[in-house]
Amino acid sequence: MDGFDLIIFDCDGVLVDSEIIAADVESKLLTEAGYPISVEEMGERFAGMTWQNILFQVEREASIPIPASLLDKSERLLDLRLEQEVQAISGAETAISRLKLKRCICSNSGSARLDMMLGKVGLKPLFAPHIFSAKDLGPDRVKPKPDIFLHGARQMGVSPDRAVVVEDSVHGIHAARAAGMRVIGFTGASHTYPAHADKLTDAGAETVISRMSDLPGVVAALAEWEGVL
Repeated sequence: MDGFDLIIFDCDGVLVDSEIIAADVESKLLTEAGYPISVEEMGERFAGMTWQNILFQVEREASIPIPASLLDKSERLLDLRLEQEVQAISGAETAISRLKLKRCICSNSGSARLDMMLGKVGLKPLFAPHIFSAKDLGPDRVKPKPDIFLHGARQMGVSPDRAVVVEDSVHGIHAARAAGMRVIGFTGASHTYPAHADKLTDAGAETVISRMSDLPGVVAALAEWEGVL
């Protein structure tokens, strides 16, 4: 491979430090519903998953009824917290500006939330209008399915094998690999945990970084190396 034509960013936990806020909100709601779980465990087990899919998994595991109202309650509480607290990942703006590639965002978060978060932290102008939500494709097409990454590549006019993805979650890496893309893992957000990098590598990340400042150099190095997909 002699280079990339497109870099695709996940949003939560890669561009904005939102996963730790979501883990806090969701751990409290699940604990109140009879499924005790810590913020740390939420981050390790469920980062990158939609709240709806988390609830489905909890119901299967614990055989406890989860009230339907919990779905909307979490969304309301999380939006309030994000509007007040979310911050950009340190160094993201500078790193993005140094990359001379087409770029877009492919996220499991809804379009309205993406717009709010990216606008709040000042990163929206770097990507708009190329900000894509898996939820816009349909409820059954979120990561770890590859649909959103394939959609993003089509919208940007780039073949999947000419794209590199930056992801912080196992589910996101599985999705990118299934789309035929190369992946860089990222562990620089507040929800990271001791085995985070190892899990991303096991899922298929070719390398893992913990600082956004390292991203341009790593992209350049990968572009010169013909990795095996």
